[in-house]
Amino acid sequence: MIRFSSDYTEGAHPQILKALIDTNMAQTGGYGEDPYCDEAKALILKALGAEPSQHPVVHFLVGGTQTNLTVIAACLRPHQGVLCAPTGHINVHETGAVEACGHKVLPLPGIQESSLPYRQYGKITAAQVEEAVLSHQANGAFEHIVQPGMVYISHPTEYGTLYTKEEMTALSAVCRKYGLPLFVDGARLSYGLAAHKHDPAYDLTLRDLVELTDVFYIGGTKVGLLFGEAVVIMNPAIARDFRYLMKQKGGMLAKGRLLGVQFGSAFLPAEDDPGLTLYESMGRHAVRLAQKMKEGFRSAGFPLFIDSPTNQQFIILPDELLPKLAEDFAFEPFDRFDETHQIIRFCSSWATPEENVDTLIQALHTLSGK
Repeated sequence: MIRFSSDYTEGAHPQILKALIDTNMAQTGGYGEDPYCDEAKALILKALGAEPSQHPVVHFLVGGTQTNLTVIAACLRPHQGVLCAPTGHINVHETGAVEACGHKVLPLPGIQESSLPYRQYGKITAAQVEEAVLSHQANGAFEHIVQPGMVYISHPTEYGTLYTKEEMTALSAVCRKYGLPLFVDGARLSYGLAAHKHDPAYDLTLRDLVELTDVFYIGGTKVGLLFGEAVVIMNPAIARDFRYLMKQKGGMLAKGRLLGVQFGSAFLPAEDDPGLTLYESMGRHAVRLAQKMKEGFRSAGFPLFIDSPTNQQFIILPDELLPKLAEDFAFEPFDRFDETHQIIRFCSSWATPEENVDTLIQALHTLSGK
């Protein structure tokens, strides 16, 4: 069975495993207060190009849902909720974790995505955010309604789409206008950054996130680490007492050095491509193979649902072919397209062998008869 169902089916990159083995018997303090975490934070801040005057703070947490609910708890007062896309991960794929911690998720009224260009799928706009804030303020019963208190976006989105620098700048401006912290879920951030190599339109950089957001995270679980997410806080108000919330939400790992070792390794040069950090290299590998996969879908005669520039690819397949394809490949049924077709998601990852992509493309050609 060849798995394209997600980008975290493998363990960890060998370079990261080696670092864990090499440091295994070293004794350190706990809870992320150790030399390995300190070194990893320094490497991340160097990669970000953040200035000390910007007061950036880096914390390591274990997983994505835990990171989302902890950051959101740090941003909001008890009467506030978080604005997001209807398809946002916190709204549809985290089992009410945010609500369970006392804050309401406020999905923005959906633009009919069928009428949008594919580049907008899964995203929200500055205009939508402003409309939500002004609508709340204009409501005579505003004190009886959850107040929009922050904005959450995913980059890449759940559709594999990306925000451009122009779009992020507009979001940032409207958030600052109304005092809403802007939080970017970067669970797949490396794959988003790598898209620029294939399409210059996707021009958002790590440095831009530093300048335009209040808090974001660099995902490790889905990008070659065993586990872990690195939260970068640019807004001092959010950074205040953040470790208390980490502990309260179960995110403060006793053996925190395991996160420091992994992220430190990820932000060192890749052994097979010293011109890039390992984190960059892993993202580029996945995106290159995803683009090859996409061209294979097209050549086999199967239409794309979205022309994604990242490691998530969405293809429209007839129901009748799925059982046969599932004999050899794992994939994720994403949604129905019509009465006889489904939208299927295929993911490449930092670890995907090129021959697995070739095998998938050949299978699809065989099924299509092309």
